[in-house]
Amino acid sequence: MDRLTNTARPYAWGSATAIPKLLGVEPTGEPQAELWMGAHPGAPSHIDRGDGLVALHHLIEADPEGELGPEAVRAFGPRLPFLLKILAAEAPLSLQVHPDLPQARAGFADEEERAVPIDAPHRTYKDAGHKPELLCALTPFDGLCGFRPMPEAAALLAGLAVDSLGPYVDTLRAGHAPDTLREVFTGILTASRETMAATVEQAAAAAERLGAADGPYRVPYRDDYAAYASIARHHPGDPGVIAAMLLNFVQLRPGEALYLGAGVPHAYLAGVGVEIMANSDNVLRCGLTPKHVDVPELLRIVRFEPSVPEVLRPEPVDGEEAYETPTAEFRLSRYAVADRARITGPVAPQILLCTEGRIELHAVATGRQLTLKQGQSVFVPADAVGIGSVGAGVEVRGSGVLFRATVSV
Repeated sequence: MDRLTNTARPYAWGSATAIPKLLGVEPTGEPQAELWMGAHPGAPSHIDRGDGLVALHHLIEADPEGELGPEAVRAFGPRLPFLLKILAAEAPLSLQVHPDLPQARAGFADEEERAVPIDAPHRTYKDAGHKPELLCALTPFDGLCGFRPMPEAAALLAGLAVDSLGPYVDTLRAGHAPDTLREVFTGILTASRETMAATVEQAAAAAERLGAADGPYRVPYRDDYAAYASIARHHPGDPGVIAAMLLNFVQLRPGEALYLGAGVPHAYLAGVGVEIMANSDNVLRCGLTPKHVDVPELLRIVRFEPSVPEVLRPEPVDGEEAYETPTAEFRLSRYAVADRARITGPVAPQILLCTEGRIELHAVATGRQLTLKQGQSVFVPADAVGIGSVGAGVEVRGSGVLFRATVSV
């Protein structure tokens, strides 16, 4: 059991205060968008086992089975298959989608064969992995997820009363998914940038007015309009503002979570949460970004299926509260520690993250003891926790909230 030294990523959309507040440190004045916990080479966590700080991925490379366990190595190879983050959004992230595993493998192989440099701005696939993810809210959290039912999308766009959106409204009212959603989404992303900029400006002004409307009669989609007006303030003239209006607006309460599988367009807008994902960099952007948008590949990956987002709530399982998903690369659960608990589980790697209070950890197999304050985390190697191992497990004492990230093997 090793304390992690983690790196904050200073993306422009991040909050300057949320992560420092969680860590109990003074803000630097710069945005701190994500705190990474794991073995991603882009910003790996570091561990000190007596010889100074060493990157976690180097420790895993030196002893994969000892750190990860034989089952995890057989299933995912000699690498930590998940990345855990604290995400603090003060401005909207890019509208994006992730490929499934066959699509990622094929796309990566194609760009490798065409010798597209891995760091090229127009490179789409950074690796051969998929990137399902789960976001659990620590504060009220706003986001976009999946396509709205088409009658809803038509009504919301019609409510803006912008003439240039009329053809999209008519198409949505008369058509059928998925072909109609594909047609409208394609039309928005491929329209003349100059023409679309004027449409976005008019739509943003209408959304600002409708989102702020107050009175005896509630404006339909008022909260949604307010969210889109905020997006437009951060991304004036971006066609992604209109594309975003086709998606469901979701508001999570603390403790609620959202699972995002392959092909589902989404964007995080505002709030602080714990995010876990498969350890991949494959992101196809749809808008709300100055970065490359590969429209043909995007249209191949996006699933044009209307849906109602499923908000996940933790389910009690063997003394913990688990967020169940279909993904094998990660499993997220939490402990609301009031006195003491005992963590066991598969012979697999785990990261424990304290988000509230003060918690004492005791690794029974090794005798190692550590205390975590909020924002601090530890890595638990596979051989320190395991069902069926005599004396294995981590005893937990104190008061607070502890998240556990591991794999499903």
